[in-house]
Amino acid sequence: MELNSASYMSSLPSMLSDFSMLLSDSLAINNQAASSLPSEPGGARRLLSDGFPSWVSSVDRKLLQSTTAASQANIVVAVDGSGNYKTISEALSASSKLRSGTSRFVIHVKKGTYKENVEITTSMKNIMLVGDGIDATIVTGSKNVIDGSTTFRSATVAAVGEGFIAKAMTFENTAGPQKQQAVAFCSGSDQSVFYQCSFKGYQDTLYVHSQRQFYRECDIYGTIDFIFGDATAVLQNCNIYVRKPLNNQKNAVTAQGRSDPNENTGISIHNCKITASSDLKPVQSSFKTYLGRPWREYSRTVVVNSYLDSLIDPAGWLEWNGTFALNTLYYGEYMNTGSGSTTSGRVKWTSYHIMSSSDAQKFTVANLLGGGSWITDAGVPYTSGL
Repeated sequence: MELNSASYMSSLPSMLSDFSMLLSDSLAINNQAASSLPSEPGGARRLLSDGFPSWVSSVDRKLLQSTTAASQANIVVAVDGSGNYKTISEALSASSKLRSGTSRFVIHVKKGTYKENVEITTSMKNIMLVGDGIDATIVTGSKNVIDGSTTFRSATVAAVGEGFIAKAMTFENTAGPQKQQAVAFCSGSDQSVFYQCSFKGYQDTLYVHSQRQFYRECDIYGTIDFIFGDATAVLQNCNIYVRKPLNNQKNAVTAQGRSDPNENTGISIHNCKITASSDLKPVQSSFKTYLGRPWREYSRTVVVNSYLDSLIDPAGWLEWNGTFALNTLYYGEYMNTGSGSTTSGRVKWTSYHIMSSSDAQKFTVANLLGGGSWITDAGVPYTSGL
């Protein structure tokens, strides 16, 4: 269904805002309480014996590890008519009638291109979409702010129901760089997991709106602020591809939106690769590319143990508007490699940090996302510590 066609869609942005405020308040309390608790050596929580963290159930863990997860689906979607439904939206609508309670509900989306705008609402908990692979199962849209959508409602897919999982799919917005903000995927789903997925767009590709989110072995393409929002998000073992923007534009990989210093939110890019896409590579010297810029006053982003190619500007980070947030943000780098990782020319802001090991530990899965239970239950491999 279209994101702006259902009556309850008008309330989603405000609901997500309420979630963010509640999360902020809760984390302010939890941060105080956590300071009195003992921690394990190195700041990392214990892994389960299979090497996965513990935040994803054993059933979900098996699904994500399985090469035959699609065969365990409750519903099959196929654009060619060979499944139970032809659209993802129809399958989601049917799921509320076919399932009992809030147990995991698996939807296999077969190979094909699905031209629809999809929403996973707050009542749709523990939904899992399983595709047939990156660039095999594609969900595509082209909504954008120039044509009248808000940034939120431009999303090709939006998920706010908690416990959402996506595996082996591509989500894209084809509006192009000339249409400004155009979101491919927006997640406000708490404990959401994305495994071996691709997100393709230009400006504002991946909206990590709010709540706890984990991305593993995903490909993310964009130009301006293309990973943005105020979630607590860890991107691990992902490929981040910077595309060619419009002439006279600058690229910024992230624009994190923490507006309250009590929020434990932030974007952690861990063990990833940041490189130029095929369209930017031949002309990358004509465009400046930065790791991020501050969308909100307490913007927080770190890049850890990652490969930064030569497209990254020596300054590393970019101002949003004059001196806004430059004394209150937190940007950090730790043990990165590649020709774009040299820190000698980085910005001189007091809020920029070349982090120590103990600093970097705060932004691992174990510490930033609260450890492993829900990721383990989803069955996604991950690294708990550095």
